[in-house]
Amino acid sequence: MKNKLLAGLVLSMLLCGASYAQNIAVVDVQAVVSKSAQVQALKKEQQTKIQDLEKWLKTAQADVEKQKSQEGKEKLLKKYNADFAKKKEAIAKDYQARLQAVDKSITETISTTARAKGYDMVISKGVVVFGGADITADVQKVVK
Repeated sequence: MKNKLLAGLVLSMLLCGASYAQNIAVVDVQAVVSKSAQVQALKKEQQTKIQDLEKWLKTAQADVEKQKSQEGKEKLLKKYNADFAKKKEAIAKDYQARLQAVDKSITETISTTARAKGYDMVISKGVVVFGGADITADVQKVVK
């Protein structure tokens, strides 16, 4: 009797597990990000801002060198160092905020694509050894 009860319990667990099978997709997030026009434009803009900051820094250094007195140089250098730190921080904050917005957009696109294709779960391709339908190309078509 115990064996029959145990066998019935195991059988019901197997049947319940089989009916709960999930449709899983994988996506190569790095590939999606690297092909994203938004990310490429953001990186290009960031490089331009950094180049502009470097030009500003060279101008500031030249301005400091023009000062005749050591006291004047130190005072101007202190001012420019504070300005540089503020500019650098503003550039970094802006970049981070915009990168987070792009990341959110890509994540939403992955979710939307997966739902439209009937997947229950999406896992990053980098952590999957085997299995899952690859939806990377589908996501790349949608991501701008």
